Order: sequence, then structure tokens, then C-alpha cells
Amino acid sequence: MSSLEISSSCFNQETKLLAFEPSRKDMDEVEEKSKEVINVTTEKFPVDEVSQLVISPLCGAVSLFVGTTRNNFEGKKVISLEYEVYLPMAENEVKKICSDIRQKWPVKHIAVFHGLGLVPVSEASIISAVCSAHRAASLEAVSYAIDTLKAKVPIWQKEIYEESSSWKGNRVLWGIQQ
Repeated sequence: MSSLEISSSCFNQETKLLAFEPSRKDMDEVEEKSKEVINVTTEKFPVDEVSQLVISPLCGAVSLFVGTTRNNFEGKKVISLEYEVYLPMAENEVKKICSDIRQKWPVKHIAVFHGLGLVPVSEASIISAVCSAHRAASLEAVSYAIDTLKAKVPIWQKEIYEESSSWKGNRVLWGIQQ
């Protein structure tokens, strides 16, 4: 059975305590419960803190995908990205992705963080993190998570260039076959 944490703001004190406070004795004596942490936020989210949320003494692999805003697209200078989301549907779709991952691979913890609002160049707009006993499962699961999220979750991205801007959606929502 897995627990699910969904937060619309990044890393409140309660989440930190849940993620970092179990004693070594507790971890050795009791099987650790699987968890998913889903966070869609306007706050900046540090990669190392997201990574810490999925670390488990039962696992030997943690895989991360960190998507950042790049400074160019098709020859245009990108100033920033802006994200909008239909939150209830997005949370539901990310839960489905986590469930699919658990059916396909033997993973322990999953974290998916996505930015909202403006995300400047070089900052993370998405982090997908997975831990498992061995690297193959976590690498495949983290790749599946980002690919599926980009294809199915209702998150819209506005690319803001020096002289213009352009809204983008995911392929499924726009009716484009992959």
C-alpha cells in the first residue's frame, strides 16, 4: 500500500519531517511504506531536496530527470517559460502515471514536481525521481514518467522570447498522434 502526498506549495515543514526524520532503528525494524510525492507549485524546488524524498535504505538506485528552461528554441532567444495547469485533472493524471509505474517496475518511491508560473532560464521546471533496488527499474520508470507526463498531463507552456511568445500544449491534448 502506498501513501500519497499532494501539495500545492513546496516543502512545508511537515513534509520535511515526514521525509527526513525516521530513525535508523525504525527503518531497520519495520518495512518502509512506498510513497508518491506530487507537487505542482509556483515555488522553486531544489533538486537535492526532491532527491532526498525518494531515498530509501531498501534501495540501491535513485534516478532523476530534471527539466530546465533552456535559453533558445528554433533560433529564438528564450527569456523564460510560463506554465499553467488544470490542477484537478493534472493531479489525477500524475497519480495514474505513478500507478502505471508501480505496475510495470518494482519501485519504492516516486516524486514528481512541476513548476507553475514563470520559470527563468536554467531553473528546473520539472523533476521526476524514482528509487528502486536496482538501476534498470528506476531509469526506465523515470523515463516513462517524464514521457507520459509530457504526453498526457494538462500542463500548458508559454515560451517567452525576446520579441514574442508562443503557447504549447501536450501532444494528446492537441490531438496530435505520436
